[in-house]
Amino acid sequence: MLTYEPDESLAHRLDPRAKLAVQIGFAATALAHTTPRALIAFSVLTAVAMATARLSLRRTLVSYRLALVVLALAPLLAGVTVGPPWFDRLAAVASGLASYRVLLILLVSAAYVRSTPVRHSRAAIQRTIPGKPGQLLGVGVALVFRFLPVLRGDLRTIREAMAARLGTERSVVDRASTVGMLGVTRAFDRADRLSLALRARCFAWNPTLPALAFSRVDYPVLGLAVVLAVSAFY
Repeated sequence: MLTYEPDESLAHRLDPRAKLAVQIGFAATALAHTTPRALIAFSVLTAVAMATARLSLRRTLVSYRLALVVLALAPLLAGVTVGPPWFDRLAAVASGLASYRVLLILLVSAAYVRSTPVRHSRAAIQRTIPGKPGQLLGVGVALVFRFLPVLRGDLRTIREAMAARLGTERSVVDRASTVGMLGVTRAFDRADRLSLALRARCFAWNPTLPALAFSRVDYPVLGLAVVLAVSAFY
């Protein structure tokens, strides 16, 4: 599971607001442009983003393995037709290019997650979006970043416990339903414990967040974000 890891990379030194702006601009222009030349440029930008965060491609792909399965199946399903010619190659290629764009967006997002502490993400959101909407969104993002790895760990524990009890010999439907029911039960239990912990720690909607300030290295990144956002309309 991808999480924040302390480091001294360039991406770690950037202001989270600049990184969020690049993510938004990259996603917007990547979804707007579908030509092979544009995809090559987006691939180069993705490689640069991963390099600045010192993010391992292999580890990232392993973390996204379930999403990769969906992205790989999408072109095959898109190409299947009810009648002759039974498989539409153009539709499969178009879906494959769309899947590749989504993969690039996921890789850029992974670079952000690895290089940005959760508290900094919350501070960036709440100081960009004023009022209660920003506070609500900031709290939601912070809880997702902290809660999702715990749920992933619970599901992994359930699967390992089933395997130790020869659960792998049961049918796929039986295994999926068991994991799903136990996973939902664990999720509700975790949510109750989280609610109790927040009350015990006097949860505040507007806590003292870390100070954020743009440095000289952030301004070229902001310029890149603007260029990416504008290029989505051309």
